[in-house]
This record gives sequence, C-alpha cells and structure tokens, in this order.
Amino acid sequence: MSEDQIFPSDEQLTAYLDGELTPDQVARLDVILETDERVAERLEFLSRSNLPFTQAFASLLAEAPKAKLEAMLPDLPSEQQLPAPVRAGRRGFLGALAACLVAGVVADRAFIGLHRRLTARDEGSEWRAVVAEYIALYTPDTLAGPVPSSEVQAAQLAVLESKLGLSLSPEAVSLPGVDFKRALLLQYDDQPLAQIAYLDPETGPMALCIVRSDGGVKGPQVEGRRGMNVVYWSNAAHAFMLIGHAPLERMQAIAEDARTRLAV
Repeated sequence: MSEDQIFPSDEQLTAYLDGELTPDQVARLDVILETDERVAERLEFLSRSNLPFTQAFASLLAEAPKAKLEAMLPDLPSEQQLPAPVRAGRRGFLGALAACLVAGVVADRAFIGLHRRLTARDEGSEWRAVVAEYIALYTPDTLAGPVPSSEVQAAQLAVLESKLGLSLSPEAVSLPGVDFKRALLLQYDDQPLAQIAYLDPETGPMALCIVRSDGGVKGPQVEGRRGMNVVYWSNAAHAFMLIGHAPLERMQAIAEDARTRLAV
C-alpha cells in the first residue's frame, strides 16, 4: 500500500486543519479528501471539536514511554519548516498522543462532547445517536494491533471506574468472540462516557459504551444507527449500549453476555 492510500491519522488531519503541513503534504491530502469520503467525513468531524485535550487524556499520556516519543522526533518537521503555530498546544499534545499509539496506549483525539444537534427530546436516544456517528468512522485499521495485556486493560478500565462509579475489570468487559482493544474516557453533554472498543474478526469495530443515568431499569432494546446494530439497556444508575456491524441476533447474544457480567 502506497503512502497516498494510507488513511491519514488524526494527527495529520489536525495538522492540516491548523495549517501546519508542508505544501506537498497539503496537496497530497487534498487529493485524498477529494477521492475518499471517509477521510472527508473524519476531517469534518475533527474540525467541529473544541475540547480540553490535555485534561481528558492526562492519565493516558502519563503512560507514554519517553524513549518511543523521542524516537519519533527526527520524523517531525523542524520549527523552521513550520508556519507560525496557531494552536501549538494542541499540536504538541497530539505528538504525545502519537507516542501513545505506538506504545499501544491508545487515546482518541476527540471527546464526543458535540453540541446538541438532534431534534429528538429523548436524551437516551440522543447520546446513542452521537456515539453511532463517532463509531461509524472506525475501520478495522483504526483498531489494528495486538490485544493489550490484562495489566494494561485493568489500568485503562480503572480510569472509567473512578468516573462512572461502576466496577469494571478485564473479565467483566470481556465479550465472546471479539478482541478487547482499548478503553477510553470520553465526555458527552459534560458527563463522563466510557467507550470500550473491540475488534470482531468477522465484522469489524464494535463498542460497549456506558454513561450515568437516572432513567431507571430498562431491559434490552434494539435499533439501527448508521448502518450498525445497537442493543441498549439500563440499570438503576447507568445506561449501556453495544454497537457494531455484526448481525442483530449475534449482537443481542453478546449484549446479553455483557449485561450479565456487568449486573450490579
């Protein structure tokens, strides 16, 4: 696969938005944006973000190995090659995120803290719609790489536990037939949102997302969003959704397994 065919990283797209690429890099990305709708959608999504990156991922960045970060520095443009930075803090932070990606400590650039753009009044429906919009941008390559060790999984899940008040462990979030890839603390409508991402060898990305909720206990229900199947339910304190491309019957079976493991 040539360089022009590789899906650009969030760091590259952010640098494009911030005017921090060389003319040749800009020209190459312009061609990709004109021919690949997925890249154009990802760029548009990133352009809407206005988020507190450092605060969001401070715990993950603390795990980034210094040696791997330093090894990446020769590949970065020098200060003389770059135009005056408009958002130097964000650019530097994304450089650290790149190191996290190499190390397997993966963090998304963006929260799901989008402005409310939906007409539905049902808050449960609204957060699921925003999550679906986000997960629809994932490809198998987004979650490529080895399965994190149980120690890494536990460390990532501990961050979610502290914010959600929900007991989570690698065993509790292990889903049948799919590989755990990462656990992230996101934010929706100023509230913590847990995203646990998986890769199904057969159908691609899958995610289990959790938010606090006082809507009461509700049994599993299903819906379709952005070409994916969604199974959602809630207990006394949290709302859950499993989203992916697997057939509905399989999604329901996986969701039931997750609901049993996470019962409190």
